[in-house]
Amino acid sequence: MKDSILVINCGSSSLKFAILANAGQETLMEGIAEQLGSNTSTISFKYQGEKHQKKLAVGSHEFAVKEIKAWLDLHPKVNDLLVGIGHRIVHGGETFNQSVLINQEVINGIQECANLAPLHSPAHLKGIDISLALFPGLPQAAVFDTSFHQSLSKEQFLYPIPMDLYRDYHFRKYGFHGTSYRYISQRLAQVAKGSDQQGVLVAHLGNGASTCAINKGKSSDTSMGITPLEGLMMGTRSGSLDPSLLTFIMKAKHLSADEALDILNKKSGLLGVSELSNDCRTLEEAMESGDSKAKLALDMFAVRTAKHLASVATTLDSIDHLVFTGGIGENSSYLRQGICNHLKALNIGINSNLNENAPRGEILNISAKSNNTNVWIIPTNEELMIALDTISLIQH
Repeated sequence: MKDSILVINCGSSSLKFAILANAGQETLMEGIAEQLGSNTSTISFKYQGEKHQKKLAVGSHEFAVKEIKAWLDLHPKVNDLLVGIGHRIVHGGETFNQSVLINQEVINGIQECANLAPLHSPAHLKGIDISLALFPGLPQAAVFDTSFHQSLSKEQFLYPIPMDLYRDYHFRKYGFHGTSYRYISQRLAQVAKGSDQQGVLVAHLGNGASTCAINKGKSSDTSMGITPLEGLMMGTRSGSLDPSLLTFIMKAKHLSADEALDILNKKSGLLGVSELSNDCRTLEEAMESGDSKAKLALDMFAVRTAKHLASVATTLDSIDHLVFTGGIGENSSYLRQGICNHLKALNIGINSNLNENAPRGEILNISAKSNNTNVWIIPTNEELMIALDTISLIQH
């Protein structure tokens, strides 16, 4: 049966893509276009176990999608299986609480939310625009990072600011990584029967990092806010801090508001504290060689992740499961251990031996026997969710 979906994920300076077949279970081809917007941009394709990389003549999202189309034209067997395209969209505002097939009305809705995600929305809209032009016969779907968190109550999503700012401008907490959280919630329900009726904490830890409380399968609180800057310390983002710090930085460094925000978004977090790297693997190697700033950055990350897990847990009746996912959550035994060390008051603990010897890419329960909360490592799969949503929308 023809059910292959091209998944397109446009970042501000990158474009990840994959073709998933067999109800999303099989990856036929995947790749990434990187350093878009510069003259050193490249695109790589991984197909049948081989990887090919080439320089992009033009470092733009449009040209990257044109290269994907050119690749498909050279591989008719794969091209002929395509039935649709799924786009990851970071911000759906209050307009979208589920995935939708793309039409002009949807494009207008994404444009209306664009000011809430100025780094990502223009890239998403470019990706959609060029895909509609290059693949005119294929239905295309938009899958929103924010939609899973539309179940938050007003007490959780409103900021304690004058209400006209919410009424007139929709300034509120939206939350992100929703596609990942939805996948984790469904995957956990397959391996831990009944978890969809329980309280679940999830730490999605990568270069972007957030926490989420899932109560009976629905998001009840999350750490990111109106933008992905709120919440945990991340690879280059500061996470939550005293808002007055922004004006202090502006005055101290003689910067505009945008320039000061740029520091909090791109030069802070693990990178800012370590003064070395935003990559957890690099920092762990440096820490093992005795770099105290690398250790400090990692330990600060652990403290803040634990703090935000505890914070979102206040929306649950019980903490039955804690799941680690994302590049760091799945692969860093040091940080998993550090985070759980700060959650002892919640009676959360892990088996150090299981934690340290966890095989890559596999689901594993690493809980300590004496604790009530099951602690899991579950690899996330946002591309699969996007493909399944797209198939479902096309078939209905």
